[in-house]
Amino acid sequence: MESFDYDLQSVQETRNLARQAKLAQAELAKFNSEQIDKIVRNMVKAAEENAVSLAKMAVEETGFGKVEDKTFKNRFASTELYEFIKTMPTIGVIREDTVNKVTEIAEPVGLLMGIVPSTNPTSTTIYKSIIAIKARNGIVFSPHPSALKCTNQAAKLMHDAAVAAGAPVNIIGCISKPSMDATNELMKCDEVAMIIATGGSAMVKAAYSAGKPALGVGPGNVPAFIERTANVAKAVKNIIASKTFDNGTICASEQSVIVEECIRDQVVEEFKRQGGYFMTPAETEQVSKKLFVKGHAMNAKMVGRSAEVIANNAGISIPPGTKVLLGEQQGVGEGYPLSYEKLTTVLAFYCVKDWQEACDLSIRLLHNGGVGHSISIHTENPEIARKFSEKPVFRILVNTSSSQGGVGASTGLAPAFTLGCGTWGGSATSDNVTPMHLINIKRIAYGIKDFTENVNNSPSFSCEAQKAGVSGSISEDQIQNLVEEVLSLLKKRGDY
Repeated sequence: MESFDYDLQSVQETRNLARQAKLAQAELAKFNSEQIDKIVRNMVKAAEENAVSLAKMAVEETGFGKVEDKTFKNRFASTELYEFIKTMPTIGVIREDTVNKVTEIAEPVGLLMGIVPSTNPTSTTIYKSIIAIKARNGIVFSPHPSALKCTNQAAKLMHDAAVAAGAPVNIIGCISKPSMDATNELMKCDEVAMIIATGGSAMVKAAYSAGKPALGVGPGNVPAFIERTANVAKAVKNIIASKTFDNGTICASEQSVIVEECIRDQVVEEFKRQGGYFMTPAETEQVSKKLFVKGHAMNAKMVGRSAEVIANNAGISIPPGTKVLLGEQQGVGEGYPLSYEKLTTVLAFYCVKDWQEACDLSIRLLHNGGVGHSISIHTENPEIARKFSEKPVFRILVNTSSSQGGVGASTGLAPAFTLGCGTWGGSATSDNVTPMHLINIKRIAYGIKDFTENVNNSPSFSCEAQKAGVSGSISEDQIQNLVEEVLSLLKKRGDY
């Protein structure tokens, strides 16, 4: 009975949040660029001031990642994001094509639903709140139950900062009593115009089946290929920096390292020198058993954990200072557990003959969970980078840390914590999601071509064509008549 009451309260709370946010959004839709920028700047300020406290809350509540890295993510999702979007036109006339006489006008999508993962709860909430308001949308969040407190706190901070700068009350909301019934209610309620889903595959699929527009992201199972011309020391440094960043909780983090035979020993020694530990087959099996439950579903207790914590749980001994664990795999799929996504400090390790074999292996890994997302390449040969651009992903990250590169921290990509995987990965977009994905565009289009003359004279053409069609052939006289008609029309239009 108690559970039944909770579910009812949860659904009712969700309905109230959606109704209130929808009313608030109708008011926000009337705001001009200056008003919106003032609101967004205050939200950024609040996120910056609370970056550390929110990071501490997230680590304490979920056990995932590191405070210093979550602090960086909170700042990246606000200050760095703002620098990228501050001049982005999202209100009123956003483009005028004087040649083709088309004017584009931005309109808000309406009320958004934001699904938030437990791996990046506060940064995702900050990011989605800011891009929603920038496009004059309201947003209601559905938090992951294991990150409830920190997600609610981030949403409250964003709401209060927005309201303090002039936004309508209730423009940002967050479910405080999460349940599957509440999430489903929010997905399907009439007030919600679009869903932005960041989370597990099941949740993203549910968002796409809710019967309304959705922007979802698929899993990342990023292969990292170290090609023979690569700067090996730099490549290994980038991979370790990426995989240890927040203990591998970003979906763009590397999952497998692929090296060519000719540089295998050099790569292995470099990993060892920089804090990598190569597990024996027996140790790899022990760690794999701890990493996964029910086949290849990630064990939540091992997500975002340090190499030391994972080793201790698996009962293996590793050298002090170990940063990542590497396990060699001979194949992909069932029987090769490290070939699946691992949002923690563990990497699969593969050795191949050449770059063609690396290409084939990368494709198999991507189709094992991660198609459409990202691939990482370390090479000094531009031709190799171009060859890998043919792979079924939408982010080809060259000579950089994949985690930071994918979200736009170390590359020129848009700063984002929602990374689309395109139709290959079951997503509606292949982009890093920005405010431009959260607007509707209406167009005023003037006539620039006069077709009335063609329309008025079209019966004569159809008449001759009909005559030819009846007889099944066309005579020389009919051909001559058609030619004369065409020439006559051209003369009238001044084209002959």
